[in-house]
Amino acid sequence: MTQQTAIELAIHAMTTTMIVAAPFLLAGLVVGVLVSIFQAITSIQEPTLSFVPKILAVGAVIAVGGPWMLSQLIGYAHEVLLQIPTIGAG
Repeated sequence: MTQQTAIELAIHAMTTTMIVAAPFLLAGLVVGVLVSIFQAITSIQEPTLSFVPKILAVGAVIAVGGPWMLSQLIGYAHEVLLQIPTIGAG
């Protein structure tokens, strides 16, 4: 395995990770900002008020985007496994 191959594999792994994690992070960010605005407006400082909606949003992201995320991860694993013969030869 050359240094260039290792760098390409690492970049592809990080890119795939960011693509799969983005929906979770965006959902948590949006829900967190909305709940914070709601808490600031109503002066309610209940900790569970910020936690429960985020958990529900992440659950909704898993329910809606789970098959797509799984296909992305399987595609990446398939590409890496197909490169094993060429990595060992170099």
